[in-house]
Order: sequence, then structure tokens, then C-alpha cells
Amino acid sequence: MIVTVVGVGLIGGSMALALKEKGIAEKVIGVGRSVTSIAKAIELGIIDEALPLEEAVKQSDLIYVSIPVDATIPVMQQVMDLINDTQIVVDAGSTKFALCDALKDHPVRKQFVATHPMWGTEYSGPEAAVRGAFAGRACVICEKEKTDAIALDTVENIYKALGMHIIYMDAANHDVHAAYVSHISHITSFALANTVLEKEKEEDAIFEMAGGGFESTVRLAKSNSAMWAPIFMQNRENVLDVLNEHISQLRKFKASLEKENIEYLIELMENANKIKRILK
Repeated sequence: MIVTVVGVGLIGGSMALALKEKGIAEKVIGVGRSVTSIAKAIELGIIDEALPLEEAVKQSDLIYVSIPVDATIPVMQQVMDLINDTQIVVDAGSTKFALCDALKDHPVRKQFVATHPMWGTEYSGPEAAVRGAFAGRACVICEKEKTDAIALDTVENIYKALGMHIIYMDAANHDVHAAYVSHISHITSFALANTVLEKEKEEDAIFEMAGGGFESTVRLAKSNSAMWAPIFMQNRENVLDVLNEHISQLRKFKASLEKENIEYLIELMENANKIKRILK
């Protein structure tokens, strides 16, 4: 098939590489706002050519949209207005409810497959694209009952061919779970990085003394703010709920230290250790 990838950064670029590597796409067309990024994607062999959105969509069997969520809705509406009832449109956004709600009454809604491949790194741009990125990961598909059976089957088979396993959720439920397992991790990492940068003015000390634990915890703080700020805002209510719970947990640790209550401190940590049953 001929595939257009809108947004040739981390996710879109990795998807383009995977589709070409697996022989799913005979040609990948790139669409993007940045001339530099598009040129880099061609140079790296991620895409075969670059075209304006309308021209690209006309030539494509499948359109894969992977751009910041605040831009996704208007771009998706534009794409949906351009397609016929055999073309397939897929998005890869970290939030699903706002987009699904915006497209619910579109005449060709059935050709849209709402997905969220659960993979990413702290890097961005075409240079961040990774081969084999999706193998062994989960992909959430939302509102499958509103999608054409052939379109759904096609997209499911693509993700499975890339080594992913499929999870089905409604859009609102997806956003709640994403707030807990993804969005809060990024906010916590940004906050911890700001804490250290504020209090530790000796950059050499940070570099020399920071061990693997600190590095792994703040790794996500290197993530692109232009991508993550819109995610937090679009999923604001769920993120606020999670933040309130997280702040409550931090207060428990603070109280145990203030009161020199080592028994409570150990209890809090041992309770947290239960996560080992889930994450091995």
C-alpha cells in the first residue's frame, strides 16, 4: 500500500521505518510543517518523498497522523474531508476522547481508526526514529465498534505485524488510564528535574553524583514540551485527579520523615514494592 505519514518525528518516523521494513508500505509519503525535518526524513530514508497534505492524501491507501494533540483535531478533520470510503485514517495520539468526540459525526467516521501505540522515548524529530520500536509493546484501539470492519482489520494486522498486542478501550477510559501510567510519569519527571535544577546550582555535582536511579527518573524531563503540554491540557481533568493523589502520597512520605516515624516510612515503601507483581 501507499502510506502517508503526517508528522515524521519519533512515532511517525518509527512507524514509517517499520512499515517499509515489513513490506507493508511500498511507498511512504511524508507531510510536515518543518522543511528541515522533512528533508532530514528523506535523507535518513524514513520517507520516499514529501508532498503537501492534499496531494499526499489523494495518492494514499492509509494516512497515519502522528503530530502534537493540539494540532491533531484540525488536521484530522482536514484529512477526513479529503478521503473516500476506502481509504483508512489512523492517529497515534496520547489522548483519545477529544479527537473521537470531534470526529463522531463525520460522514466517513467509519474509515478512522483511533489508536495509541504505547511506546516512546524522550527524544523527538526524525533523528529519533527507531527501527523495531513497536515490537513487544501494547497498542490501544478505541471505539472499534464505530470503525469499518475492513479498516479495523487492516490496522490491527499492521500493528500485529509490527509485534504489538492490541488492547480495546473506549476513548474516555483510555484517557483515564493514560493519565495514570504515562502522563503522571512525565509531570513527575519534569517536576523533579526543576527541583534539582533549582536547588543544585553546581552542574558538575549533578553530573558527577547523579546515579542510575536519578538518571532513569528524570529521563522523561528531556521530552519535548511542544508535544507534552498539549497532552496535559487536553487530558487536564484526569491529570489533575492523578496529581492530587500523587501529592497526597508525597505528603505521607513527608509526614513520616517530619514525625521520625520509620515504621510508617517502611510501610509506605513496602506497599509500593507490590508493583513488582505487575512490573517484573
